[in-house]
Amino acid sequence: MIVPSQVPTAARDVSAGGVTYHIEGELVPVLHLEITHVPVYFEHHILLWKSPGVDVALKPLKGAFTRALAGMPILLTQTKGAGHIAFSRDGVGHIFPIHLKHGEAIEVREHQFLAATDNVEYSFQRVKGVANILFGGTGFFIDTFACRGRSEGVVWLHGYGNVFEVALKPGDIIDVEPGGWVYKDPTVGMETQVMSLSLGLFGSPGRLFWNRFHGPGRLAIQSMYLHMPTKV
Repeated sequence: MIVPSQVPTAARDVSAGGVTYHIEGELVPVLHLEITHVPVYFEHHILLWKSPGVDVALKPLKGAFTRALAGMPILLTQTKGAGHIAFSRDGVGHIFPIHLKHGEAIEVREHQFLAATDNVEYSFQRVKGVANILFGGTGFFIDTFACRGRSEGVVWLHGYGNVFEVALKPGDIIDVEPGGWVYKDPTVGMETQVMSLSLGLFGSPGRLFWNRFHGPGRLAIQSMYLHMPTKV
C-alpha cells in the first residue's frame, strides 16, 4: 500500500545552493534567506521583509504573453546584493525545499512556486485537453525547474495545509484530486481520469475527475487546495 509521509515543516541554518535558509512558523510559515553571492528569484508579491543591502530587480519571463492570457504572473523578481530577505504567502500552508543536483529537475503545479536560487533554470508548459473542464477553459500550467549549473540548486515551494510526499516505484499508481498535487519528478507520468455518476431518475449525470500518477519518482500532495481564479 502506497502511503504518503509528511515532509518536515521547519528548517534552521541549512546551507545549500550558495545561500543559508531557515523555515519557521506554524500556521503561515516564513522562508528566511541569508544571501551572499548567489541571487535568488521569486514571485514579486510574496516579499515579507528584507535588509536594506538587498535590492530587487525584475526578471522577465519567456512566453509572458501566453501566461498573461491565462491570468498567470508574467514577471519574476530577483535579488541583487547581499543580506537577508524573507518570503511568505497569504494563506495557511507549508513551505519546503527541493535540493537539485546538476541535471536534476522537478515539475511543479502552478501557484506553488515560492523562490529558487539563480543556478536553477525556469520554464513552463501549458496543459490542455480535459484539464480545460477543471480550470475555467484555460487549462493550467506546469512549471519546470532544472539545475543547469555545476553547483547544487534549491527550489522552495509552498503547499496549502500540509504537504506529504510519496516515492513511487516502477508500476506504482496513485490517484489524486486534481488540485491536490504540488510537484513531481519528470519520470512520474500523469493522466486525467473521468468517472460518470448517476444522480437519480431526474438528475443529469455528474462526473468526478482525478489525476492518475505512475511511478517511478517522487510526488508531493497538499492536504488543502485553494482554488485560484481563472479567466474564461
